[in-house]
Amino acid sequence: MSEAPAGRKEHPVVGVVSDRRLVGPHPFHMVGEKYLQAVWDGAEAYPVSLPSLAGDFDVLAILHRLDGLLLTGSPSNIEPQHYLGDPSEPGTWHDPERDLASLALIPAAVRVGMPLFAICRGFQEMNVAFGGTLHQKVHEVPGYGLHKEDPEDPLEVQYGPAHEVRFCAGGLLERLTGVEHAMVNSLHGQGVDRLGEELVIEARAHDGLVEAFTVDRAPGFNLSVQWHPEWRVTENPVSLALFRAFGDACRAYRDRER
Repeated sequence: MSEAPAGRKEHPVVGVVSDRRLVGPHPFHMVGEKYLQAVWDGAEAYPVSLPSLAGDFDVLAILHRLDGLLLTGSPSNIEPQHYLGDPSEPGTWHDPERDLASLALIPAAVRVGMPLFAICRGFQEMNVAFGGTLHQKVHEVPGYGLHKEDPEDPLEVQYGPAHEVRFCAGGLLERLTGVEHAMVNSLHGQGVDRLGEELVIEARAHDGLVEAFTVDRAPGFNLSVQWHPEWRVTENPVSLALFRAFGDACRAYRDRER
């Protein structure tokens, strides 16, 4: 990347993986504004949308232009073929183009040490990328509670505190936030079944469901969480701490790679 003009603060550039959705008959590649705003306000970085284009693309060439990678949440589910799961129920919303893009970007980003922050669907993509499996409907698995939102509720309620997560002692989340537990929102149907190889649990929900993990011995910053810290990030100290840490890691990566 070129040098910023004298006196101007240069923000690291964070690639944000897009969903592919139909608007009428036309396909669009989209990123929710709350994710872009959280990168800007929380990480103090500049977000750029990465289209989920199917087919071969030069992953390393794309990553070379970035200082960090954000995997967002989405209403769609990962196709179960990617983790040898049972076929989804008819009518399940999938996004095969995003599946392919994310599952190509993840191992390359981790390998080169690029800072990576994964949220909700992104958290699930990380688990699948490392060989893990998913429950397609957590709320139907004996022993687990309801982790879905009520779509009829106002957004403030849907994204409001839903349950507690407890951070693993001495783990990354505890170090970043300075607390042992936090109340988080919960808006997901899928969840971790078998944890992927090389992944280390960072937090669990009240019912034992894995809510956060990191990649063991990865060369760069990485954090994957099941909840949505991007929601009103500047109003939540725990959420802000996570995005600040991600942004700091992106700045360090940018400066190191120059």
